[in-house]
Amino acid sequence: MLSAEPHAVGSRVVVQGKRGPEVATVRGEAGPPDEQARYGAVLRAATPEDLTRWEELYRQGEDLKWLLRARARERGLPVKIVAVEFTLDESLVTVSYSADERIELNSLIGELRAHTRARVNFAAVGPREQAQMIGALGACGRENCSSNHLQEFAPVSIRMARDQQLPLNPEKLSGPCGRLLCCLQYEHGQYLDLLRDLPRKNARVCHEGSGACGKVVKLHPLAGTVDVQTEQGMLGGVPAAELTRAPEAAPGKGRRAEAEA
Repeated sequence: MLSAEPHAVGSRVVVQGKRGPEVATVRGEAGPPDEQARYGAVLRAATPEDLTRWEELYRQGEDLKWLLRARARERGLPVKIVAVEFTLDESLVTVSYSADERIELNSLIGELRAHTRARVNFAAVGPREQAQMIGALGACGRENCSSNHLQEFAPVSIRMARDQQLPLNPEKLSGPCGRLLCCLQYEHGQYLDLLRDLPRKNARVCHEGSGACGKVVKLHPLAGTVDVQTEQGMLGGVPAAELTRAPEAAPGKGRRAEAEA
């Protein structure tokens, strides 16, 4: 039966997850029914007995993780055991692992059978899922979004960083998982809206106030301004409303003008 009572942010609850009942921490208000169906519905507030049992299962999972890592090394299996996690009712134990290629791990089931009667599930995980399970701090100084609240990983591209005028430095744009930061997608839509009101980079424009014409070299979406390189010098922070499109260059001269600029 689903819980109808509200639960405070930070409180511990029992949820019906995809694998079975689990203990979770409330991170925000309940989402729409379709989200609850995808991510797991709250069954009830966690009792002291639930929390004690959950901690015991966590420690048991950690012990099994190190045991399986040792057995995998002994058998020369090219695999990294990332986590071993039980459901609260101990009906299922999930072994999350990372491997560069498809690998058969049934030889490790016997090791688990000696310690638990739970049904065993092997799940291959990628770099982002590993960071989610292990936990880490981001460059912002806060807990990783993947460990804090993200349930699914949306595609992230370098174009998102480019649209937000961020320096294309891989070290600064990558998270602990080595992949592009998930947070690059959060404000991307707003930046696209702002960019629609600005001339494109490298577009030729004229400033109404000074009459100078030149090429757009940098965009400032949040300020609604651009920097324009003219023959007379740089015009910095020019509002887009003060710019007009430059007249088309005469045939045969446009390419030279662009090349010289």
